[in-house]
Amino acid sequence: MARNVSVQTKTGFTILAWAVALLLFSPILWTIVTAFKTEAEAIASPPTFLPLTFTLDNFFDVQDRSDYIKHAWNSILVSVGSTVLGLVIAIPAAWSMAFAPTKRTKDILMWMLSTKMMPAVGVLIPIYLIFRDLRLLDTVHGLTIIMTLINLPIIIWMLYTYFKEIPVDILEAARMDGAELWNEIVHVLVPMAIPGIASTLLLNVILAWNEAFWTITLTSGRAGTLTAFISSFSSPQGLFLAKLSAASLLAIAPILLLGWFSQKQLVRGLTFGAVK
Repeated sequence: MARNVSVQTKTGFTILAWAVALLLFSPILWTIVTAFKTEAEAIASPPTFLPLTFTLDNFFDVQDRSDYIKHAWNSILVSVGSTVLGLVIAIPAAWSMAFAPTKRTKDILMWMLSTKMMPAVGVLIPIYLIFRDLRLLDTVHGLTIIMTLINLPIIIWMLYTYFKEIPVDILEAARMDGAELWNEIVHVLVPMAIPGIASTLLLNVILAWNEAFWTITLTSGRAGTLTAFISSFSSPQGLFLAKLSAASLLAIAPILLLGWFSQKQLVRGLTFGAVK
């Protein structure tokens, strides 16, 4: 039976939700507005919300100083490449944990998730030395490997929760019909878990796209992604605030559009198997 809620309560919670949403969106909105200001207007005190002089010079200056297309292409290669590689590893691993568990399966899952709680700077020196010795510094494939490793626990955990909601009887029926392990996973399991796999893919692309610590630490220019592109415009004195906002807008626009157009699929996948 549905709970009776007064109109005033609904209106109050609606206003509160919109207020919180606008508060969370305000930094992005301020960045967008500042990108079209001059440097003088960007650092003016008191600040003005709308630009007095609408200009696109910041975007041209950003492109002249740093090659946006190269950094964007590196971000695409790293985020998509690490996601595909992670799924190739995670799908068999999640299958084994969901349908052939051992008494240590839960312990392994908790251990993998615990690695996400460890500060990245704690393993900076050994990873940097390994990358240096293997000549992986400032390379796209090196960044792809590190992105795969840091996001792999999340991918495996999400796929594991999705696979657990699939009836094991369906897989057993496929085995009785003579399906081998490869056919069982590729032709039976994966098609049934497409919503969960799609949401996992989208989430990992977003995580890899927004990763800043490793992309800045392990690159110097040749393999720099858009996070390194943004950091090149930062200044302790704040003299390039408008250009920094323009660079930030160019960097976040693709992933914002991706999240906006795929939000239905993302929500559908994240609620897959939830209590209805």
